[in-house]
Amino acid sequence: MKMGSVVTKGKNTKQILANATLFQSFGGQIGDTGVAASNGRKIIPAGTPVGGDNNFYADEQAVLVVSNDEKAQGVLLHDVDVSDGTANGTVLVFGFVNENRLEDGLTVSAAAKAALDGKVTFVKRNL
Repeated sequence: MKMGSVVTKGKNTKQILANATLFQSFGGQIGDTGVAASNGRKIIPAGTPVGGDNNFYADEQAVLVVSNDEKAQGVLLHDVDVSDGTANGTVLVFGFVNENRLEDGLTVSAAAKAALDGKVTFVKRNL
């Protein structure tokens, strides 16, 4: 019998929460509208505001899209791969997001923060 080790390469899940015990999230359908491919894949990073015209609390068929504006209903808790179209995602609807942990280049607009006020709080420590 041959003995050996197996090496698996992968990506760690990015933790965007400032407080990983005080949050609420729900599953939602995430669409690929407006998402550009990078290296052949369409990945929406954790912390990206998502929303749309239909309230996903009331309409379980609603498809949320990247919405860095007043239509934001939450932020993605984990990266979502929409390369093959609409995919399942986890939407943070209450909690504290550490902006220092967001992917480089990802900023949450003042309009999205206002739409999420009282639900999702964004904290940033100046380093």
